[in-house]
Amino acid sequence: MTSFDSSPQLGVWRALLALTVVFIMLATTGWTAVRQHRGDASPLEATLSAWERGRIDGRDLPDADAPAARLAHFFASLTARQSARLAARYPLAVGNMNGAPVELRYRANRIALHQARRVERDRMRDNRLSPVGKQTAERRMKRFGVMMRRHRQVLAFDPMGSGRMAEVIGDLSRARRVSVVVPGVDTNVLTFERTQRKYAAPVGMAQALYGAERGARPGTRTAVIAWADYTTPVGLGVDAATSMRADDGAERLDSLVRALPGRTPVALYCHSYGSVVCGVAAHRLPPRVTDIAVAGSPGMRSDSASGLGSRARIWAARDNDDWIQDVPHMEVGGLGHGADPVSAGFGARVVSADRARGHTGYFEPGTDSLRNFAEIGVGGYDGVRCAGGDAACREGISATSAT
Repeated sequence: MTSFDSSPQLGVWRALLALTVVFIMLATTGWTAVRQHRGDASPLEATLSAWERGRIDGRDLPDADAPAARLAHFFASLTARQSARLAARYPLAVGNMNGAPVELRYRANRIALHQARRVERDRMRDNRLSPVGKQTAERRMKRFGVMMRRHRQVLAFDPMGSGRMAEVIGDLSRARRVSVVVPGVDTNVLTFERTQRKYAAPVGMAQALYGAERGARPGTRTAVIAWADYTTPVGLGVDAATSMRADDGAERLDSLVRALPGRTPVALYCHSYGSVVCGVAAHRLPPRVTDIAVAGSPGMRSDSASGLGSRARIWAARDNDDWIQDVPHMEVGGLGHGADPVSAGFGARVVSADRARGHTGYFEPGTDSLRNFAEIGVGGYDGVRCAGGDAACREGISATSAT
């Protein structure tokens, strides 16, 4: 007798269940979420428009969307004074321009943050705003004030809507290895960094990873980027159930990686919906991306690691009490994100996540997941602990491929 679990009917029932859930989301939060992402041109877009018409000492400015190498050549031809003038005149454009020197981007974004902070301060006094609106303006003003401090290295910033941001931990220009943390849903300028639940936010994740990498191999210069420079889904509505936000995020992630200075190896650490972004981006990422590690993943929009079309090593981690394990790992008509990356059939290198707790605990100090991520980040693959306690996740990694 054939069991129900192995019958074709199971797939039909799962598909119907998924569609039912999606219809409920559409009826409640889904269409609202789609509409919320339409609106006025952002300050960044306005600045880019001004850049297109701008000049510097009689020279036309290059297309802001030009390849990073061409933009890097342009900035290299400028004097320090000319670069500083452009950063002051077009701070959001320069601060978000792949190809501009990273130190100049930090400077430009500090100026942009100062301007955005003044806008929020004025909004706090606007009587047309509700008390909640004024409170949000105050929180944003304080966040921008913290991020513009001299030691902060903001690589990208857009204050429009819920906002986007990226920050570098370490010396990006001199790093021998670079790690990029890609977060998931409900990430914005206010949740980019947290005091409570510090390691559930991108900055805390990046700081923990940077510290763990230095501990794993003190002699290796590393840098970690807390990268929230894409519009993440809000809550668990339709945006989170499709690749709509991931498609744009993947393009932006690819642009970031291609513009990083030098030729250093890059490892991506993709949490929750961030793993969808990394999965969509995988086939287009340059060869310098040697490792893609996902944690608490709902799927990578692929049935297998090989199906991602990437030469990078694919790693996966999930702790025992992460609720994401109860999400149906399937894709029906664009809904859902495909196979479970920690399943045997997917073919990822599954690493231990012992001592991690819940869906956001993977970067907590003392966890196996953080330790493993650090070893991957510095190329110490022999030190990675596999989920099964054996060496299966390290198979096929030679000393040559690890460099």
